[in-house]
Amino acid sequence: MIDQPTIDRILDAANIVDVVSEFVTLRRRGVNYIGLCPFHSDKTPSFTVSPAKNICKCFACGEGGSAVHFVMKHEQLTYFDALRFLAKKYNIEIQERELTEREKQVRSDRESMLIVNTWAQQYFSNQLFTSEEGRNIGLRYFKERGFREDIIRKFQLGYSLDKRDALAKEAIEKGYRKDYLEKTGLIIAYENGNLNDRFRGRVMFPVHTLSGKVVAFGGRTLKKDEKTAKYVNSPESEIYHKSNELYGIFFAKQPIVKADRCYLVEGYTDVISMHQAGIENVVASSGTALTQGQIRLIRRFTNNITVLYDGDAAGIKAALRGIDMLLEEGMNVKVLLLPNGEDPDSFARKHNATEFIQYIEKNETDFIRFKTQLLLDDAGHDPIKRSELISDIIRSVAIIPDEIARTVYLRECSSMLEVDERVILNEVNKIRQRNEERKAQQTPPSPPTIMTPPPEYPPQDMPPGEIPPDLPPEAYLPQGVAEATPPPEAITTIPVSRSRSPYEQNELQLLRYIVRYGEKILFRYKEEENDEEIEISVTNYIYTELAQDDLTFHTPLYKAMLDEAVAHMHDKSFTPSRYFLYHPDPNISQLAANLMSEKYQLSKYHTKSRKIEQEEDRLQQYVLKELFALKDAYINYKIKGVQSEIKEAQVNKDTDRIIRLMQQLTELNKIKSLLCKELGERIIIKM
Repeated sequence: MIDQPTIDRILDAANIVDVVSEFVTLRRRGVNYIGLCPFHSDKTPSFTVSPAKNICKCFACGEGGSAVHFVMKHEQLTYFDALRFLAKKYNIEIQERELTEREKQVRSDRESMLIVNTWAQQYFSNQLFTSEEGRNIGLRYFKERGFREDIIRKFQLGYSLDKRDALAKEAIEKGYRKDYLEKTGLIIAYENGNLNDRFRGRVMFPVHTLSGKVVAFGGRTLKKDEKTAKYVNSPESEIYHKSNELYGIFFAKQPIVKADRCYLVEGYTDVISMHQAGIENVVASSGTALTQGQIRLIRRFTNNITVLYDGDAAGIKAALRGIDMLLEEGMNVKVLLLPNGEDPDSFARKHNATEFIQYIEKNETDFIRFKTQLLLDDAGHDPIKRSELISDIIRSVAIIPDEIARTVYLRECSSMLEVDERVILNEVNKIRQRNEERKAQQTPPSPPTIMTPPPEYPPQDMPPGEIPPDLPPEAYLPQGVAEATPPPEAITTIPVSRSRSPYEQNELQLLRYIVRYGEKILFRYKEEENDEEIEISVTNYIYTELAQDDLTFHTPLYKAMLDEAVAHMHDKSFTPSRYFLYHPDPNISQLAANLMSEKYQLSKYHTKSRKIEQEEDRLQQYVLKELFALKDAYINYKIKGVQSEIKEAQVNKDTDRIIRLMQQLTELNKIKSLLCKELGERIIIKM
């Protein structure tokens, strides 16, 4: 699909800091960059990006890899689509052959639905500007709202014709499949075969992901009909989860980073009007209560958020729970109440960016003070309501993770509520303790299993020293040099077993040397016959040492990587670190990133006055040590197995078997002794 030279150009161009910083706010720390991990709920920066190694790694959840695999994971793309994403970013032209019909059919539902939505967005925008109905109704509405044409085009606004199946007919004529039109929610299909456009007669607001892909639409009717819903949104689908999306985040991510603040509003037009006024660091929850997914999306770019309300008391109270969630995530929350009769949309149309920001800075207040005053006004002098109010405020204070901020709010609440600070502190501590106990009792959900893991290794009922009968011999026995690696599109993802082989740690350490230094020359010597200099690489030496003792890696993922490295070890241009880091199998790529990552680095203070010995300087010693450690682990496992069988034979009083097993044990102990002796006497020759 994409030829190797083009892939190489993309990989060479893809700068990991450049790519990751589109989605994560990074700050420099030494030679690396750090930020909040986008793959888990990260409250302290644990996501490290290494420009020197061109990799990223989260030391909390373990996610990481190359720029390609970061894009794959973050945007849920295939390997080749991630390459296309990067090619577009770096203006690299890709020459691809036309896909066959069969290849089109095997594309995933997700990719197909994104393609359909992209076409639908273009269709709606085209109808807005070119059709008579679109210009007279849709475009006229937007211009009456005060939206300039450049803003309309920027947000890709559109119009859906007020006809039963206009979009459905057009899409099917263009070759788009009915099932994908239905899955995205663009049409509604009935059992009698009729197709109805979901958004007919509405102005359209596309919803973009963080990377700009259209995953959903919101449609607003312009009819004044009480029976017709004012807004209709795309249903939940494989590509759209409302709780994880924020309207406007694609356009706001860089302005949020620049301002180190995010403004949160409610609706589509609020976001658009504020953009037009010059305030671009704004997103909308689209009329729903905030979710943790949406909060984490904002938190990738800033910890500071200001929530803008339009003065509707009922709406404000309904949204308070969402703001409690912001506090729980450790964000600095402020609230702005706009003048009566104003919402962010109308207020932005009457003021420029400078005036609007000045108003915000002058009138915004922290959330706890705002909530306390709001509920105090509501409770009046009713003692029962005041008691409920105090409990509500205390619950909000209790969830603030930062102890200093929590203490400050405790004092303020004590003063505003006229309640002894110690009483509030005791209640807060009780709530926090209950929350901790509740969390401790909850069993964390199991991670989703993509592929069925292989049988447990070794099985619990298997005597030590034996090979599990339910796994194929080729998973454990050396097979010689593997054939040439198949093209990336033919590689099957290797499942990662949750169970461990008794040799896994030793194998992993040897694999680490292969990935990091596999092409490095470990030994050089001259052939006496022809005086030819022979060079032995790290990969060659490890493989040869294992093969001569009829050994190999037992962990399937490690063995697959060893075999691929061996298959390329005579290729002078082969660099294992690059090869495995950009491998199409995400399990291999992530493991390679883990093996190349360094969690800690020496400061300049320790390195400026003297040369620090590097691991590569003592590579011979380390590789030999790990090889013999692995062989020793094999022998120990065999010895334990034989000892277990001897005990069983003694119980059964099987004298002949005991004699045979004792002979085996003697031989194994001799081998172990030789291993120890050889390890102790082996001379390391300096090159």
